[in-house]
Order: sequence, then C-alpha cells, then structure tokens
Amino acid sequence: MESTDTLIQNILSSYNDLGGINLSEAETFPNKEDVTSILLDLESLIFPGFKTAQQMDRENLKYLTGERVHRIISALTKEAAKALLYECKEKNRSKCYEKAAQIVLALLERIPYIRKLITSDAQAAFAGDPAAKSIEEVILSYPGLEAILIHRIAHFLFEQKLPLIPRMMSEYIHGKTGIDIHPGAQIGEGFFIDHGTGVVIGETAIIGNNVKIYQGVTLGALSVQKELCGKKRHPTIQDNVTIYANATILGGETVIGEGQTIGGNSWIIKSVKPKYTTNE
Repeated sequence: MESTDTLIQNILSSYNDLGGINLSEAETFPNKEDVTSILLDLESLIFPGFKTAQQMDRENLKYLTGERVHRIISALTKEAAKALLYECKEKNRSKCYEKAAQIVLALLERIPYIRKLITSDAQAAFAGDPAAKSIEEVILSYPGLEAILIHRIAHFLFEQKLPLIPRMMSEYIHGKTGIDIHPGAQIGEGFFIDHGTGVVIGETAIIGNNVKIYQGVTLGALSVQKELCGKKRHPTIQDNVTIYANATILGGETVIGEGQTIGGNSWIIKSVKPKYTTNE
C-alpha cells in the first residue's frame, strides 16, 4: 500500500502530465460553482420570492432587486471575461472585461423580455396540464419550466457569442432535470415540456409558438459528423404542434407543419405537412 504522500504526489504528477487544471491565477476557465450561483440570482431576479428563502415584500423589493443586479454584474462579468480570455487567448485583460461587461448589461436589459417569455411558458403549462392547480405551482415545481427558463438565459448569451458559459448553464439544468436543451436552439413563446425527463433538443432546432412536447422526445441530427458544425442539423417544429412521449424527429431539413400531432414512439426523418392547408 502506497503512503499518503506518495498518493498525493502521483495525483500532482497527473496534473502536470494530463492537464485539466483551472488555476485561479491563470483565470483561464469560468468557475462552475460560481456560474451556478449566478443562475440562482438570475432565476430569483425573474421570479422574485420563489427561488430563495429570502423574505421579500413591497417595501424591500427595490433594495433586494438592486442588490441582486449588482451582484450579478460583478460575478457574471468576471466569469464572462474568463470565458472570453479562454476562447481568443486575448492577453488584453481590460478589453475582455469591457466586452464581458457589455454582454452582462445586455442580458440584464433583456430580463423584462425574458420574464414575458417565461410567463407565457408558465401559462402554457398551466393551461396544458389538468394536474396543475395554479401558475404558482408551475413556477415552484415544474422542472420543464425551470429548464426553459435557464435555456432562455443561456440562449441570449449564446447569441452574444459568449463561449463556455451558456453550455455550462444548459448542462447544469440538464443534470438537475434530465432535460437537455442546447443553448443554440431557437424556441418561441408558450413552450411546454410535460414531465420532461429524457428530452433532447439540438443546437440548430427551431421551435415555434405554443408547442408542447412530452418526456423522451428527441429533436436531433441525422448525422453527427464534425464537419457539419455550423450547418442546420436539427428539425424545425412549427406553431401549435404537440409531440408525444419518446418520439424521435431527426434532420435539419425535417419540418413538422403547423398544428400537427406526432404520436408517441414515432421515428420521423421526413417533413410532415401542416394539419390545415389551403388549395391555391
């Protein structure tokens, strides 16, 4: 049996040989724990009083909101700057901080719109699930809604071309809910994921308004070849579509037409016409 000192030295040697270290003085990568804490603050900013035990009333709402905004600006700017430094190997620290600060402020400016979108998602869940007794129940307990909320935050940062952090956010909520939505996916209003476990939505998927999907649904690619990066690989789901459990829809050219219902356990690699069409 090796001594404790030898075990420690072997581990340290593996750090040198294999890498995979995120040293604080190097500031190379964002910190996973800090990104998770930032997400909790963002969730609390969007649904104040729902996500933490902090007592909140009309008198202290302004103060607590201001405190949270300043905390997000400080923490997320720091992590965003690390991500930018990692991607471009930029040694001009001030330039990365400037760009990071711009992205964070843009996200905070977007919060009222994200609140509008997620409210429509909560309303869709309440309307679409007979078991839901109130909007508040949906906000407090539905994993699908939380996954969509985190996606809407991550998607905005993805559109701002912030590396690493959007994917870290999506993988955090993936681990928590079993719902895997790539931050690049485009999702319209009134989106409802019922139950949710095992849902996979790929990077280039496009989902319209008032779409409802059940557990185990995959919106994936026909091929995962690396050279297809940057191309449309995942399906388009038009407005008012329902997709039942464990359906698999694949391919960048596959379009599920407006108003259609896709049955459970389906395997679809070709487009489906809209439910209602007019003869011209």
